[in-house]
Amino acid sequence: MKKEGKFVGKFATLHHFFGYEGRCAAPSNFDADYCYALGTSAAQLIANGKTGYMAIVKNTTAPADQWIAGGVPITMMMNMERRAGEMKPVIRKALVELDGAPFKEFAAHREEWARKTAYIYPGPIQYWGPSEVCDRPTKTLALEQAK
Repeated sequence: MKKEGKFVGKFATLHHFFGYEGRCAAPSNFDADYCYALGTSAAQLIANGKTGYMAIVKNTTAPADQWIAGGVPITMMMNMERRAGEMKPVIRKALVELDGAPFKEFAAHREEWARKTAYIYPGPIQYWGPSEVCDRPTKTLALEQAK
């Protein structure tokens, strides 16, 4: 357009990495309930002067009204690791556990899934409707907690 005299402004490209956006999906009812419960738990920790704690929610494969909110001292998650030649307290990296139930489920179906489409959406696909459709925990969470 510039060569044709139709554009006289300046143009510069702007790059953006869409990796995280590309791997995520719209939040489910489970996601919304979980975040609400975490926020409420965090507010209670703050209101009660519990600094150095991380808000948690347990029993998340049960219906939301049976979840258990609370807090865990950050120090409970610390491990000592050698970094740059010195022992330092760090939170252990969360890697795929090859002996965990989610990976074992994948490994058991790997060949079959490689040959055909067997996609399962990892969470609920809608906000309104029967609770067994809309409020289910993710497949990974259910496998991790063996429910």
